[in-house]
Amino acid sequence: MIKIAIYGKGGIGKSTVTSSLSAALSLEGRKVMQIGCDPKTDSTINLLRGLTPPPILQYLQEHGRPASLDEIARTGFGGTTCLEVGGPTPGVGCFGRGMLTAFELLEEMNAYATYAPDVVLYDILADIVCGGIAVPMREGFADKVAIVTSGEKMALLAARNIILALRHFADRHYAELGGLILNCRDMADEKARVEDFAAKMDTTILGVIPRDRAIHAFEEEGRTIVEGDPGLPTSLEFRNLARTMMGL
Repeated sequence: MIKIAIYGKGGIGKSTVTSSLSAALSLEGRKVMQIGCDPKTDSTINLLRGLTPPPILQYLQEHGRPASLDEIARTGFGGTTCLEVGGPTPGVGCFGRGMLTAFELLEEMNAYATYAPDVVLYDILADIVCGGIAVPMREGFADKVAIVTSGEKMALLAARNIILALRHFADRHYAELGGLILNCRDMADEKARVEDFAAKMDTTILGVIPRDRAIHAFEEEGRTIVEGDPGLPTSLEFRNLARTMMGL
């Protein structure tokens, strides 16, 4: 089992990339668990035809500890196990601490042994990596980190912050940087710009996802592009990315 944390600036398309990657991995015959780590709880929505699992933190607050994993997990496209962390009460509490609470609960309830995934994907909001948001990389929950970016200045700044945070923990044998995922915005010289950034940060581009209207068309139906039409060029790019990710 490999655990991969997918980070990136808010609005960069992490959830689209992560859920499409989960769908692609399932088509490659992999058992996948996707854990949404964003208070919006929308990471897995396109694996579940527009539905969402009960957010773990809200469930704990309203009902206490779940009696079984079935109360907080749902099965999505390709058999993907879908979970959402949720968020603390607005204005109260720390989201990083909330993530840690959710992850510890899943370990205590033997979620990883029960579902036996080949790969776990954490979809994590991280414009700037504070100590709390860095929980998956520093507490040993993730093995690798992939960063979704575009060629835009703010997206690359967020990617730089995440890389610096990772390297801060390098001597503690926590999560390692796997590379970048370029989610294109159709900027001029975008790929060259991100390649230059990757070289400066001593990393690589794992995959390039083109800007494709079909992605949004299928999302309107609560599906990923990979589920909607596995033969489209963009779907094939996600399948190539899935193979690359399994080799990290």
